[in-house]
Amino acid sequence: MSLTATQQAILALIAERIEVEGMPPSQTEIARALGFKGVRAAQYHLDALEAAGAIERVPGRARGIRVLQAPPSSQGELALRGRADGEDQTLRLPVLGRVAAGGPIGADAAVHAEVVLDRALFSPLPDYLLQVRGDSMREAGILDGDLIGVHRTASARSGAIVVARVDEEITVKRLQLGGDRVRLLPCNAEHSPIEVRPEQEFAIEGLYCGLVRPNR
Repeated sequence: MSLTATQQAILALIAERIEVEGMPPSQTEIARALGFKGVRAAQYHLDALEAAGAIERVPGRARGIRVLQAPPSSQGELALRGRADGEDQTLRLPVLGRVAAGGPIGADAAVHAEVVLDRALFSPLPDYLLQVRGDSMREAGILDGDLIGVHRTASARSGAIVVARVDEEITVKRLQLGGDRVRLLPCNAEHSPIEVRPEQEFAIEGLYCGLVRPNR
C-alpha cells in the first residue's frame, strides 16, 4: 500500500521526534505541524499508516506509536512546485545565499530566489531555505545541493540537526551538548566532528526542519 505525500511527511515527523526527543508527537502536535484544522485528519492518516504497516500503535498509551517502516529519504525529493495561489497548505520561502561574515543568517544574506512549497514537507515550519554544500550530512539524508528548511531559533536540544555559526563559518551539523562542551557532529564517517573551542564565537542560527531536493 503506497503512502501519500502527507502520510510520508507524518511518518518522517514521527521518526524525527522519536529520534530527537525520545517520544512520538501527539495527534494534536501532528495536526498543528501539518496544518490540519483538527485532530480527526491526523487520526485518519495514522489509521492509514497503520494499515500500510508503516507504524504500530500501542493500545492505552497516548503517544504509543512505533515506527515499523523507515520514512523515505525522498520526503524532500519532491520537485519544487509552482505557485498555487489560494491554497493555504503552501509556504512561500526565500532561498538565502551568501551570508555576511559574522552576522546572523537573514540579516544581510542575499535572497537568490523564492519558492512555493507544500507545508507538509516541514516540521516545524521553516523561515527560510539554505542550499547545502558538501556531503557531511549524507547519512542523515541531506545531500549536496539540497535546499534545507530552517526554523529560526537561538536554542536547540542536544541531538537536533542545526544550522550553526562558528566564528565566520556557517555549517549544518547534529548538535551535541555536554557540560560546557559543544560539538557539531557530521553524519558521514569521512568527516570529523567540530569541537567548538571556548575562544570561538558560537551561535545556533536555526533548526533543520526538512528538505527539498531540486530536480537535477
